[in-house]
Amino acid sequence: MAPRLTMERIPALFASIYDKACRLVVGRYYRRVAEEIVSEFRQGRLLDLGTGPGYLPLEIAKQAPLVIVVGIDLSHPFIRMAKERALQAELADRVRFELGNAAKLRFQDETFDRVISTGMLHMLRDPAKMLSECRRVLKPGGEAWIYDPARVSSQIDKKRWKGSFTFLERCIYPLLALYSRLNPPHVYTREQMISMIEAASFRNYDMEEDAGEWKIRLKK
Repeated sequence: MAPRLTMERIPALFASIYDKACRLVVGRYYRRVAEEIVSEFRQGRLLDLGTGPGYLPLEIAKQAPLVIVVGIDLSHPFIRMAKERALQAELADRVRFELGNAAKLRFQDETFDRVISTGMLHMLRDPAKMLSECRRVLKPGGEAWIYDPARVSSQIDKKRWKGSFTFLERCIYPLLALYSRLNPPHVYTREQMISMIEAASFRNYDMEEDAGEWKIRLKK
């Protein structure tokens, strides 16, 4: 599958607006996903790709005290926000955030027991590269869990969200709406997903679709 032309990060201009949207769905979405993950993974090293403002790793760490989490993202503002939250939650000893490219991870082979990603696959130019990196950094028997496109936006109370905007954010919001129209999520078919998964050399995998969100489990 040929790489697509797309922007792979949320522009810094929209970081605070995006963060407020994420904050509103911690209980509705991130906590539920964290529960789903820790129901089968309660100990080990976990990598979160496209971590954004860091809500999901922190939820996982709260629920599973024996899990060590590293979250990476291409956005400087998100990493700064996530680090501040980890300190405030007194979880910085178990949750670390850093700038990083999911298609070119700095980690050595077989570093993590699990890799997760929520709502990032559809933003990538070449998703197969990210999946290949997932496989490389996973330990034998480790799993990658991919949620995409994540059902975050459907959980947002838009009236409450917009009501929380500062004056500057209200001025910026039309630009965010334009950005969203110019960069719509690329929803892959099942056949396209399988093609990318197999190109990344995963042979043991499971896929299901729930209200437009793909849930993909890949085992090394």
